[in-house]
Amino acid sequence: MIEAMTEMDRDELTALLTERLEIIGDGDLRERDPEEHLRRLREISERIDEERRRLEAELDPRLAHFLERCSYAKALAYLKTSAGE
Repeated sequence: MIEAMTEMDRDELTALLTERLEIIGDGDLRERDPEEHLRRLREISERIDEERRRLEAELDPRLAHFLERCSYAKALAYLKTSAGE
């Protein structure tokens, strides 16, 4: 269970990880404008990394492990499980 992170921080990180999955799944954008698709993917990945660095001291070690290794699907699943979803 994540104790040190605030609910707002957990929600923000969950939203960023969810947005990344939505961008990955946006086949229309990928087909129509591959450069924009990659730009958006890079941007959201940078925002996730910024959030990871900001919360570094508060992150559960397992969640930190997932985020450091860019295992974003695992990180999202962990956040949802730890929030009781």
